[in-house]
Amino acid sequence: MSDAAMIVAGAIACLGLSGAGSAFGTGFAASAAVASWKKCYAAGKPAPFLLLSFVGAPITQTLYGMILMFIMLGKVGNAVAGAGVPCLVSGVFAGLAIGLSALFQGRAGAAACDAQAETNQGFTNYLAALGIVETVAIFAMVFALIALGSIK
Repeated sequence: MSDAAMIVAGAIACLGLSGAGSAFGTGFAASAAVASWKKCYAAGKPAPFLLLSFVGAPITQTLYGMILMFIMLGKVGNAVAGAGVPCLVSGVFAGLAIGLSALFQGRAGAAACDAQAETNQGFTNYLAALGIVETVAIFAMVFALIALGSIK
C-alpha cells in the first residue's frame, strides 16, 4: 500500500471512528431523554427541553475527527516516503480516543437526562461533567495535530 493510500485510510478511520462514537453517544443520550420525557408526561410534569443539550453533546466529536481528516488529506498531495504509517496509526488511535469520548459522554448524558428530568436541578453540574469527558476528545485531537505536524 502506498503512503498516500495509508494517509487516506488513516483519515477515513479517524472520521469513521469518531463518527461511530458520536452515533453511539447520541443514541444512548437520546434514548434516556425520551424515557425521561415519558416519565414527566406520565407524572403530569413539564418535560424539560434542556435534555436536548445532553443528547447533542457527543456530536462535536465527529467534528474533531473531521478536522483531523482534513489535515491528513492535506498531506496526500505532497506525501513523503514513510508518512503513510504514522498517519494511518494516528488516524486509527486518535479516532478511537475521540469516538470513545463521545460514547462515554453519551452515557453520562443519559444519566444527566434522568437526573435533570427527575429533580429539575443540577443542569450546570451535569454540563460540566459532560465537558470534562469532552476534554479527552479535544486533547486527542490537539495531540494528534501536533504529531501530524511533525510529519513533513
